[in-house]
Amino acid sequence: MLDHKLSLALPARILAQAEAAGLTEILAPCAACFNRLVSARDALEKDPVLAKEIEGVIDLPVTGNVRVVNILEVLDRHRDEIAARIATPFARKVACYYGCLLVRPPRVVKFDRPEDPRSMDRIMTAAGATSLDWNFKTECCGAAFSVTRTDLVARMSGTIVGGAVKAGAEAIIVACPMCQSNLDMRRPEINASLGADHRIPVLFVTQALGLAMGIDATKLGLQRHMVPAMPAPAAV
Repeated sequence: MLDHKLSLALPARILAQAEAAGLTEILAPCAACFNRLVSARDALEKDPVLAKEIEGVIDLPVTGNVRVVNILEVLDRHRDEIAARIATPFARKVACYYGCLLVRPPRVVKFDRPEDPRSMDRIMTAAGATSLDWNFKTECCGAAFSVTRTDLVARMSGTIVGGAVKAGAEAIIVACPMCQSNLDMRRPEINASLGADHRIPVLFVTQALGLAMGIDATKLGLQRHMVPAMPAPAAV
């Protein structure tokens, strides 16, 4: 945040290492990592002089031949395979929350529709869920202000949680670790801000798919969530 060249050199080194390894793609499951890698690649492509300077800093060439993809892009490619492997459909109404870093800035990330993305909705539909239309798919949750300005995060994330509940969602599905952390871990502050007691769980898209494929909930880490996310026991 304080050194522009360093902010480019760090992700550029990762891109260069991937190129040196003969890779053509990097999968970045973290939305922030995806955004930084894509942004660095774009900046170096647009400024050859800067690119040469960064190459000198990292002592590696960066040709721009490695493509950066996020988890939703990869899962969407395999949507039909996912549908074929569903054992127990994730039969819940879900609000798919993309956050801000996967889709912005659109001219740089070039992923999905910036205001109304659909990739996660398609993935969850393939898993048997009912994906709802709602208004806060790409709102910011407050990100790293979770530590320094918890009050802001409570209000910003509260808008998202409240919007999902109002839309009738039974779960919020996310693809970003920071978004999951804020919507889940900061729920006491969120509920205090809203004057409500919302208990809607927040699951990673991979956890929801794992449940639908019959993977044990404990193996998926659902017991570690702050807001209970374990599936309800089967009726006897």
